[in-house]
Amino acid sequence: MQVLYKSTRGKEELVTASTAILKGLSKDGGLFVPVTIPKLDVPMEKLAQMSYQETAYEVMSRFLTDFTEEELKDCINKAYDSKFDTEAIAPLHEANGIYFLELFHGATIAFKDMALSILPHLMTTAAKKNQVKNEIVILTATSGDTGKAALAGFADVSGTKIIVFYPKHGVSPIQEKQMVTQKGANTYVIGITGNFDDAQTAVKKMFNDKELAEELDQAGYQFSSANSINIGRLVPQIVYYVYAYAALVKEGKIKAGDKINVVVPTGNFGNILAAYYAKQMGLPVNRLICASNENKVLYDFFRTGVYDRKREFILTSSPSMDILISSNLERLIYRLTGENAEKCAELMQSLSNGGEYAITDEMKEKLSDFYGNYCSEGETREAISATYYGCDYVIDPHTAVAAGVYQKYVRETQDTETPAVIASTASPYKFTRSVMDAISDRYAGLDDFALADALEKLSGVKIPKAVEEIRTAPVLHDKVVDAPDMPAAVKEILGIQQA
Repeated sequence: MQVLYKSTRGKEELVTASTAILKGLSKDGGLFVPVTIPKLDVPMEKLAQMSYQETAYEVMSRFLTDFTEEELKDCINKAYDSKFDTEAIAPLHEANGIYFLELFHGATIAFKDMALSILPHLMTTAAKKNQVKNEIVILTATSGDTGKAALAGFADVSGTKIIVFYPKHGVSPIQEKQMVTQKGANTYVIGITGNFDDAQTAVKKMFNDKELAEELDQAGYQFSSANSINIGRLVPQIVYYVYAYAALVKEGKIKAGDKINVVVPTGNFGNILAAYYAKQMGLPVNRLICASNENKVLYDFFRTGVYDRKREFILTSSPSMDILISSNLERLIYRLTGENAEKCAELMQSLSNGGEYAITDEMKEKLSDFYGNYCSEGETREAISATYYGCDYVIDPHTAVAAGVYQKYVRETQDTETPAVIASTASPYKFTRSVMDAISDRYAGLDDFALADALEKLSGVKIPKAVEEIRTAPVLHDKVVDAPDMPAAVKEILGIQQA
């Protein structure tokens, strides 16, 4: 069965998966969604015997139906190889009866590697399929992890350039060092003086700027996105939830058909949306537990039905979740409206113009799959400390937000029977200061790399290559601009004359 894609705002024609991946964003500003979510029609007992790569093919082939078997398997094999430091690609770690799905074994030690290792291959394959002659310019805003993972994925990939904008004072020192030391003749990294939402808003404006698109086309370029709004990012993320469930069946922790809870720390909503799509495919998921940090815009939405970005932006120890505009939520809103593109567009316009929107009671009733809560900075530190001292396992602040919220869920619902999988989205080595401060106050005077050495001794887990490599790497990208100057910076990189 062919799966086609349409815009959440409804004005664009149906397109193939490869076209949706190339475009990134629909012309009307909407996000591409599958017309139907395919069923997972492979028996779980069979999936339980599969490698990560084989599972990826079974899941992704159901969504990316205009890719041939050979094309898709080639993309998968190029993505999930020795770049990952474990054959399992996404192993499960059991701690105190909870299963932590470790999504940080790739080149940049964060979950974004899971999708951004394959996106460049999907995109270049899609470009060939659609006879694209222009060079593809990947334009991305990052709150910390997407940027480096996208840079690593697209570095020196022929026919592409990648430009990453990040909030200069809104990422961890390790995250920043990873980006500004990135090699590759086609890579560009620019800090901005605003926050992530400023960067994301400016990037979306550039995507929707028809005059800029014409200027690019004349110069032989076209934009595409590596942000989580690209369906080519979302589909690979569905895979690891299916793989985790199958692994629990294989290990005899659950029987096929048993329900699990999935706990996801999220700011932009893409990672938990992938779990929601996995449930729609037929994966036996009980509740989707949405964990927020102090920028608790999603928690408030699930509680009240009102999405309101008009609030103070808080810099936290979990910066990848420091987001007030959760772009991927639009895909869920579209489903809640009964796939009413006009209503979805109206709500998004309301968010753009007035900074908020409210869903109807009928739409709110359809949110029963979800549970939302948040962790304060103090509760995040407590979760890191409790997990280390209670289970001898070190988690990063984002994973700690999820662990803390899961405990709140259990206390509120008394649901102690359903097994829980927590998406562990980053290595503790990416946030050494926050992690070590939570464990003990005796590391206060150390720099970030000395902290990494201390963490290695403490945890018994070897310092990842991604951290060792940047210790002495030279800074290659040091440009900083104000958010309104981002389009001019892009034109300068591409050699397009300023008006």
